[in-house]
Amino acid sequence: MTAEIERIKVLETKIAGVVEHVAKLAAENEKLRQQVKELRAERKDAEEMGRRLAKLDDEVKRYDNEREAVKGKIDLLIAQIDKLGV
Repeated sequence: MTAEIERIKVLETKIAGVVEHVAKLAAENEKLRQQVKELRAERKDAEEMGRRLAKLDDEVKRYDNEREAVKGKIDLLIAQIDKLGV
């Protein structure tokens, strides 16, 4: 009977160890899930920033083109004024 009780105690100890290990793994899993959630949110923000940056880049190019067109028109006007000798 004593040997059986000792085996049961050993088994209880092992089971307690497994339960503790499972609890640690569950906590770690929850922590990792939270990190994944945060990383997904960061990725979404980064993608949105990328889209905004691309849009701003397009606007800058458009404004550069407009500036060059205006500069060209001003140069033509100055050339015409110079021809008039005014």
